[in-house]
Amino acid sequence: MLELFKAIGLGLVVILPLANPLTTVALFLGLAGDMNFQERNRQALQASIYVFLIMMVAWYAGNAVLHTFGISIPGLRMAGGLIVAFIGFRMLFPAKPVGHSVEAEHKQDEIDANVQRETVNIAFVPLAMPSTAGPGTIAMIISSASTVKSGVDFPAWVVAVAPVLTFLSVAVILWISLRSSGAIMKLVGKGGIEAISRLMGFLLVCMGVQFVINGVLEVVRTYH
Repeated sequence: MLELFKAIGLGLVVILPLANPLTTVALFLGLAGDMNFQERNRQALQASIYVFLIMMVAWYAGNAVLHTFGISIPGLRMAGGLIVAFIGFRMLFPAKPVGHSVEAEHKQDEIDANVQRETVNIAFVPLAMPSTAGPGTIAMIISSASTVKSGVDFPAWVVAVAPVLTFLSVAVILWISLRSSGAIMKLVGKGGIEAISRLMGFLLVCMGVQFVINGVLEVVRTYH
């Protein structure tokens, strides 16, 4: 059991800075302003379910996609590292408000244009993707799935169970954050979310650079 908790903890440490639920909270509040309480809760639950499903597909089908397109693990690691570092730089030196994206703008335009005020679904785009389970998160998951070896890094049963529980934990954390979005914003404020986002950005830059270094070293060892 200790190995299982260790694996889940390691997974959360790696994924949460990329997922960064607080930025999704800020985005959620910006887009869900005209929704009633029940609709907000429904959107929060749907977004969490979508995030869980996206991560599961990335973990179990990611390797098949790599083999189909002939992408090597070092190549994925370096590309993923560059994406993660780029996301980190954007969080560290934001040119736009936290949570701002093309997808968010599109949904806001859709909401504004909806004169009848029918509900616009924001759960999948942009809350689940790209705000929470974006390209960096997906690249990280696929890279981890290709790297972790049963019986070497962790026992086989841990490798089978830990990813599901880790992704479920991320989804639950996101759900709780969205359900408590109003209280979180009152507690930390926009300035607090900006500060936390910049700290996460610095961690992501470091992680991205390390991925690139690991990828380069792997290529050197392969062709040396």
